[in-house]
Amino acid sequence: MPGLFITFEGGEGSGKTTQLKALLRHLWSTGREAVETRDPGGTVIGKQIRALLLNRENAGMAPAAELLLYEASRAQLVHEVIRPSLAAGRMVLCDRFADSTVAYQGYGRGLDLEIIARLNALATGGLRPDLTFFLDLDPAVGLLRATQRVAERQEGHDRIEAEVLAFHQRVHIGYRAIAAAEPERVILLDASRGMAEIEGHIRRRVDEVLRASLGAVGSRLPASG
Repeated sequence: MPGLFITFEGGEGSGKTTQLKALLRHLWSTGREAVETRDPGGTVIGKQIRALLLNRENAGMAPAAELLLYEASRAQLVHEVIRPSLAAGRMVLCDRFADSTVAYQGYGRGLDLEIIARLNALATGGLRPDLTFFLDLDPAVGLLRATQRVAERQEGHDRIEAEVLAFHQRVHIGYRAIAAAEPERVILLDASRGMAEIEGHIRRRVDEVLRASLGAVGSRLPASG
């Protein structure tokens, strides 16, 4: 039985990575086979591309070049990590995926959404998440959180975090549009709520999907005796 593919999306400082790791721990505690990855990144090639994308020295990167680098990293991630893990029956939790490109490069950069859709399909081979959690947060609040985080770690903002507020507001509009268009797949969560409350909601939703998946498999099995 193929595994379940779950993605976490949201703007800067939304807490998506924290929630992904919390769900991963929960799944492990219940004996589930689950792997964690991120987009861009997740492979040796992807990590090199990620470094290029987030390096503030590359501030002059053309939007089209940025788009193609994200798609290249994603293609390698799907080929090397996601599809093999799903085929082996493992659950895959991914920090960002194709929705991020629609939101950031489509709405944020203003690139053609139809071209992005075609490139996403090429990079993923048509693979789509079974479930996506969108951590919805006011961009101004998210950027403040991100600033506090980098101060604690004594590191600078990456190239995307350093973008002006108007860019992040456009990204937020993009995510809202995605969630509105696919409410069955994309679960919108108020990221201004407490982390424990959000974690509980995610856990319950995933447990429901897992129970439904097991029930569907059981209904296809021949009766014993």
